[in-house]
Amino acid sequence: MKTRLKICALVLSAGLLCFECNEKKKNVTTETYEYQVKRAPERPEVNADWDKEIWRNTKSIRLNNYMGDRPDHFPETHAKVRYEDDFIHVTFRVEDQYVKAVATEVNGRVYQDSCVEFFFTPGEDVEKGYFNLEMNCKGVFLFGYHLNNNETNGKVAEEDHKKIRIAHSLEEDVEQELVGPQIWVVEYSIPIEILSNYMEVDQPKSGVSWRANFYKCADKTSHPHWLTWAPVDFPTPKFHLPEFFGKITFE
Repeated sequence: MKTRLKICALVLSAGLLCFECNEKKKNVTTETYEYQVKRAPERPEVNADWDKEIWRNTKSIRLNNYMGDRPDHFPETHAKVRYEDDFIHVTFRVEDQYVKAVATEVNGRVYQDSCVEFFFTPGEDVEKGYFNLEMNCKGVFLFGYHLNNNETNGKVAEEDHKKIRIAHSLEEDVEQELVGPQIWVVEYSIPIEILSNYMEVDQPKSGVSWRANFYKCADKTSHPHWLTWAPVDFPTPKFHLPEFFGKITFE
C-alpha cells in the first residue's frame, strides 16, 4: 500500500512539474513585448553612427530570445527606432564574430549573411499583412511585403526602395568569413509614403501602435543563429510568423 502511494505521489509530482514547465513556456511565448518609439527632434543624418546624439538619447531593445537550439555564438544585438510624420528611422548594433556577407544585390539572399531584420505591420492588426526589411552587415537589403495571410507576396518596387536612405559601418571585405570579434552598425530611414503603396498604413503619431519584431540571423555562416526580440513559439527557425510580433507604440 505504501509503495502504491509513493508511486502515485511521484506520478502526481511529475505531472505538476510538467504542467509548471508548460505554463512557464506559455508565459514566455505570450508575454507582451512593447517598445516606445519617440519622435525624432530633427531628421537624423543616416551615417551608421550609433553614438550620435539622437541615438544616445534613444532607449535600445536587446534581442535576448532565439529559435532552434541555443546557439554557441549568441551575438549581442540591439536595435533602436525613432519616427517622424513621414519617416521611420531604424538602427542596429551587433557585437559579432564569424561575420560574412556574400549578397551584393537588392533582394538577394541577405538572410544567409550576417544579417539583421525588421518585420512590421503598419498598424495593430497583423491580418492586414506585414513588411520584412532584411539587411546584411554591408547594407545590402531585401524588402518584401505579405498580404492576405501570405497569399500575396512580393518585393517592394525599385522606385520605392531607392527612396530608403541606408548606411553601414563595416569597412572590411567579409565575403570570406571574418572570424575575429567585430562590431558593426546599420542604419536606415524608410519613407512612410512608400509603405502605403502596398497596404493600408496607420500614420505614426502619438498613441498609434504597430506590430513588429526584430531579428538577427546568419544562416550560411560557420555559426548560424536565429535571434529574436519578441519570442516566437515554433519548432524550427521561422521569422515569418506575424502572430508573434511584439508592439511598437509611438509617443
